[in-house]
Amino acid sequence: MIRYIEENQVFILETKSTQYAMCVRPDGHLEHLYYGGRSQDGGDLNTVGLWDAARDRSLFETGNAIALGGGLTLENMLQELSSTGKGDVSEPFVCMTHANGSTTCDFVYESYEIKNGRDELEGLPCAVESGGGMGEGTGVADGVTQLIVTLWDTFYRQKLELIYVTWDDCDVITRSARLTNESDDVERVDRLMSTQIDMRMYKEYDMIHFGGAWAREMHRSEHPVRQGKVVVSSSTGTSGSRANPFFMVAEHGCSEEHGECYGFNLIYSGDHMESCEQNSYGRMRIIGGINPEGFTFVLEPGRSLQSPEAVMTYSDTGFGGVSSRMHAFVRRHIVRGLWADRERPVLLNSWEAAYFDINEKKLLKLAKEAKKCGIELFVMDDGWFGHRDDDTSSLGDWQENLSKLPGGVKQLADKINALGLEFGIWVEPEMVNEDSDLYRAHPEWAVRVPGQSHAEGRHQMLLDLTNKDVRDHIVNSMTKVLSSANISYVKWDMNRIMSDRYSQTLPSDRQGEFGHRYVLGLYDIMGRLTKRFPEILFEGCAAGGNRFDLGILCYMPQIWASDDTDARERLEIQTGYSYGYPMSVVSSHVSGCPNHQTLRVTPLETRFGVAAFGVLGYECNLCDMKKKDLEAIKEQVEFYKKHRRTLQFGEYHRIENGTVSELKRNVYQFMTVAQDGSDAVACYYEGQVIPNYTYKHLRTKGLDENAMYVLEGRNLQYSVKIMGDLINMVTPVHVKPDSLTQSAIDKVVKLPGEKECVKASGAVFNRVGVNLAPGFAGTGYNDQTALWTEHGLRLYTFTRQ
Repeated sequence: MIRYIEENQVFILETKSTQYAMCVRPDGHLEHLYYGGRSQDGGDLNTVGLWDAARDRSLFETGNAIALGGGLTLENMLQELSSTGKGDVSEPFVCMTHANGSTTCDFVYESYEIKNGRDELEGLPCAVESGGGMGEGTGVADGVTQLIVTLWDTFYRQKLELIYVTWDDCDVITRSARLTNESDDVERVDRLMSTQIDMRMYKEYDMIHFGGAWAREMHRSEHPVRQGKVVVSSSTGTSGSRANPFFMVAEHGCSEEHGECYGFNLIYSGDHMESCEQNSYGRMRIIGGINPEGFTFVLEPGRSLQSPEAVMTYSDTGFGGVSSRMHAFVRRHIVRGLWADRERPVLLNSWEAAYFDINEKKLLKLAKEAKKCGIELFVMDDGWFGHRDDDTSSLGDWQENLSKLPGGVKQLADKINALGLEFGIWVEPEMVNEDSDLYRAHPEWAVRVPGQSHAEGRHQMLLDLTNKDVRDHIVNSMTKVLSSANISYVKWDMNRIMSDRYSQTLPSDRQGEFGHRYVLGLYDIMGRLTKRFPEILFEGCAAGGNRFDLGILCYMPQIWASDDTDARERLEIQTGYSYGYPMSVVSSHVSGCPNHQTLRVTPLETRFGVAAFGVLGYECNLCDMKKKDLEAIKEQVEFYKKHRRTLQFGEYHRIENGTVSELKRNVYQFMTVAQDGSDAVACYYEGQVIPNYTYKHLRTKGLDENAMYVLEGRNLQYSVKIMGDLINMVTPVHVKPDSLTQSAIDKVVKLPGEKECVKASGAVFNRVGVNLAPGFAGTGYNDQTALWTEHGLRLYTFTRQ
């Protein structure tokens, strides 16, 4: 709900648990008053008290600060938006270069409009009023209200509209801006951000963000906010593995369950920048939007520039509260279409099994093994088109390689379907190799500076998505591929970042628009194709998690989280994503060992346990696996299907996040609880075995405290080889490790895993927890002893009685 109190010209934006307030000052500037929790017992903000308590009361200019009329100093005031030229020296919200060369802007209040529901944004994806399988969101969801505050720069005749939308059901407020050139001159926009929050530093705050690199995305970093600024940004042309657009600002000492925390994200897939700054007067400014570095946008008279929609939420129950609100928002208002709340199939991807060396016979052999294991979808990855035998050629030539697929994609898809599997395919539509028919026909369609050498990535160049002819070609070529067979899944990849940014369709003074126009072109393509093929499950991918963002999720309901399939590394990667994204959008696979990215060896159960908390897939050569491993995979898939709804769409809770101490070495605990509380699955991982420390304890979160639950562990068995030559303590004859005798024993004798079965109330599990079966400590073993090894993992189910 949004209220306007005319007496003091105060706007109050309310969700179920939060309030946001700002006012129009007598001089016309917008002053930010408050963003935080609201009382649930009637003690909410009121107009008189809020105005008197929170407004800036400056009367005289201070020192060498710039003062406007009445002693107003923008450097000290909490603002709704900031600009350059009038004395605010912190990061600005909007910057322009006017026709006369001036960069001064002064936007003051003109009018407002409040309406139920929300307007779509031109050219950009935004949150919808109803997602969850209801298509385009044509109905009005409860608690969705829009406020547009119109500001005016009188001297330069520029209109700035601040657009706010409240999402009551998940305690989220979104914000964006639209700048319109109402003058007769051509203007240049040097920055237009999406959100700005100014607050007083009553507490110490930390900025928490997530980044890394290819194969180690979403590692958490924490920086104290002191005088100066912390800046996180992407300048790769993508939202980026180096810096995800999701971040948090929390009071120092905030935990999973306690403390004030603000969460922010951006519905955008290109360059972005987030800054958290404390100035000389104890004011903290949080600002975010399109990265202004290298960005300019020319506005002709009457033309507008729309900024991406930013997402913000507040919680006084720590990081967990922010995550819960963000997860709900993504599930209900970002992910949309037929797959929004549909359970995702378990797939086998051919990449790590075959790489480029594929053919119909080999793929069918893999698919038959997948079917035996209960897998539901087979995906043919790279190498199926052109003369693509490595990554140096054929991108852009989306015709089947008939020497590999004699009957084309259709014949292979038909044979896969005949096995009882769905069929999926890999594409990389935004790219072109120099060695391709497309490049030879249209070299001007590639992104490169004419006459200069080009810096390539993975031997490929970007296609110029700012060019409508290029976009139409991509849509047409992909439509032909996706219509050629019964294709139910598409993995959409993008394996390089931008370099040598240049479009031959843009004049020289507009090359600074390239990055943003590329993203707009991408959304145009994705929008047309996903509308044309609504039944296909599209998965976004950009060299793994290089474009894991809310913009992509508006078109594709899941994203490949990382090219790194190592279970230990994936724990940290997926934990990082969990702060801002629900598990239903995180695609995760079980791969072979030694792992192809790290060469680390981890147990198959551990690889499964990590991948199960998300959209499960397998990416390994089932044809080369031992019978016992194939039997284990079959059982894993059965378990996952039984709990799939909970694992994909349940409420996710972090319990322990990689604690490192003398007696807890890399411990992760997390769980997900079904929406109705009837089922839950918890994970306990320990990276390093600790001698003579058998104690392990699990305290749950999110169970119905008034209900009874039964905790059960999975029925696991272990190879006798795990004991090495300890086996000789119980065998009548000496058994040499790795001998034929030991292998023979291993085929008929298995060591039983521990039996876990505990019945208690949800309150006991949540508040007291449960002591798990003691671990092996070298002094005894039976079926009540847990055999923990390096990188050991257990899954536990909780079933409501």
